[in-house]
Amino acid sequence: MIQNSMLSSQNVSVKSQLGCMQVVEYTKDMSVSTLTARTEFFCSQMNVQRRQLLVNLNNNSVTVQAGAMQWTAGNVQMSSGVQGAGDFLGKMVASKMTGESAVKPVYSGNGQLMLEPTYRHIILLDVGSWGGSVVLDDGLFLACDSSIQQKVTARSNLSSAVLGGEGLFNLCLMGQGIAALESIVPMEELIEVVLDNDCMKIDGNMAIAWSSSLQFTVEKSSRSLLGSAVSGEGLVNVYRGSGRIWMAPVISGFGSAGMSNSAENASSSQTGRSAASGVTDKLDKISGIVNLFT
Repeated sequence: MIQNSMLSSQNVSVKSQLGCMQVVEYTKDMSVSTLTARTEFFCSQMNVQRRQLLVNLNNNSVTVQAGAMQWTAGNVQMSSGVQGAGDFLGKMVASKMTGESAVKPVYSGNGQLMLEPTYRHIILLDVGSWGGSVVLDDGLFLACDSSIQQKVTARSNLSSAVLGGEGLFNLCLMGQGIAALESIVPMEELIEVVLDNDCMKIDGNMAIAWSSSLQFTVEKSSRSLLGSAVSGEGLVNVYRGSGRIWMAPVISGFGSAGMSNSAENASSSQTGRSAASGVTDKLDKISGIVNLFT
């Protein structure tokens, strides 16, 4: 039997729990020096805290993002989740489409699995409550029950890839089970919208998850191209049909505070260049499309 003193610490609390997954949150970072103490103090006051996903395995298995494991305890085995060369090739293609890791290891057995700490907010999601199928924004997947099937879903038209900010392909989770997402905003700030044969228009890629039953397109904010331009709204993401949407109050994917420590240090120097390059590429694509109508 495993005896773990971590959860009994006064500095650690279980933020949420679903199925075999627990979100562990540290009240404050106590491993500080005189140089970092002030920063860590203000971080603790503003809910910038380290979080980890703890998985309690009991003859079940979970699939996690590649490189996310920190430690395991007990009789826990890891497999690659790849079944032959053909399956590996398919996963490589899907990885290029969605931006997710090509191979997601599977951990099974009896014991505990702890994932790497992150400053993002870890949100637990019951896939079954979404009608058994939910589409995720790029980069949100952290872990899920291995009973959940992962598929690549394509947007309904090319305009969503060029102008919508969501990409042409996204990861779709199908089945019954629990999934863990890494979000830049906490669950308390997410806005849930339930559509019943209706539509929702969002200015920007603020939707982090939506029912696969919804049709996603990019459209003009007004009936005319000129009206959309002068209104300042331009093009908007439109979700039609019946289903649910989780929307963040800020643009998804912005801010380095959501990254893990190692990822933040490695990519901080690239943030400005990537943002500038992305804006330039989008302007070029928009210009090319406008030229088609002139």
